[in-house]
Amino acid sequence: MCVSFSSNRKMSSRRKVDHLERTAHNLRHEVISQATICGITNESDRVKRIRLAVANKEFTFKAGQWVDFFIPGVSNVGGFSICSNPGLLRRDGVIELAVKYSEHPPARWIHTECGLDSVVSLRAGGDFFFDPLPSEPAKNLLLVAGGVGINPLYSILLHVADLHRKRAAQGYGYEPGFVQLCYSAKSTDELLFKNTIIGLSQEFSGKIACDFHVTQQKTNISEELRPYVNEGRISEKILEEHIFQNNLCYICGPPPMIQSVSSQLINLGFPKEKILFEKWW
Repeated sequence: MCVSFSSNRKMSSRRKVDHLERTAHNLRHEVISQATICGITNESDRVKRIRLAVANKEFTFKAGQWVDFFIPGVSNVGGFSICSNPGLLRRDGVIELAVKYSEHPPARWIHTECGLDSVVSLRAGGDFFFDPLPSEPAKNLLLVAGGVGINPLYSILLHVADLHRKRAAQGYGYEPGFVQLCYSAKSTDELLFKNTIIGLSQEFSGKIACDFHVTQQKTNISEELRPYVNEGRISEKILEEHIFQNNLCYICGPPPMIQSVSSQLINLGFPKEKILFEKWW
């Protein structure tokens, strides 16, 4: 889950601030829509990916945003980043979430109680998104993800791919700049969406690139993944290789990682105002 870091307030360690309170000052869409679970897959040992058919055709979101997740009979409201892109909602009327198991009631419900045809309600929101106008100049994107912080960045990556396909088919529309994804997890088993990400880097060679980083890999890395995987954390040297003119950097992951990557980028002369981040808890 990602929540806006900009809305974070100092809080007592004795009390967890819930999602609605933590994001009270963030942008929210007005529409609350019912949605039906229409697909459930295991993305990893601890992450379930659910597909939801959205009932209200007025429901929209921007690539990178999250949803308020209302479950009948559960008092806690979940906050989960959307891992699909707006184009999938427009085409098929569905969105997808990838949720890591925790004891927080909404996450626990997704892992232990929800099934096909379960009905929930959704409202989209968040200030962390990529939604360029067709007339805007191309921007190069550096996407830096840690763990399940990949979710909103994967949505942005899929959106960029859609923009490339639309421009190729129609000959007009927003022209994306170069996109580099740096994605860190404990092991290759925990690299979510890795096959699709590699596929996008191959489909859009020279326009989209990815490198994966594993910090606690205990098994051999498979031959097909090896060209994309580095052992160890995302370093300042690696970040320096991916800084280009007209860059925007989006970061999502654990708070210490966000702090480290932001500090390294600033040390490298990257403009602070072009570093956008969300913090998952």
